[in-house]
Amino acid sequence: MLTTTQSLIQSVKSTIRCIDANQAQHEIMGMTALLIDVREPHEHQQQAPKDAINIPRGMLEFTLPQKAPNLDSALYLHCAIGGRAVLAAEQLHRIGYTNITAIDSPVAQLCEVLGD
Repeated sequence: MLTTTQSLIQSVKSTIRCIDANQAQHEIMGMTALLIDVREPHEHQQQAPKDAINIPRGMLEFTLPQKAPNLDSALYLHCAIGGRAVLAAEQLHRIGYTNITAIDSPVAQLCEVLGD
């Protein structure tokens, strides 16, 4: 039986730290953290939170070790509405990153609280 994407995301959410945009603003301000947009480049160009770096979900495992060689780096992942960020967080956890948070809010809301 095929697992639906929504079912997979809900299952993964129970194992990943998820926060909303307001909590992300509170945590990210004043700390050394990477805010990573896991959407595709064309989505990032349309609208992105201030200081977010764009590493598409399909390239994370190849690109992130150069940007964040410390496996304890504070990583905050976001996407359009939260699903890809959750799945990306799970994958980063699987390769050894330990301080990962998925932002489970629409990108417009995140831009509103963090600026764009």
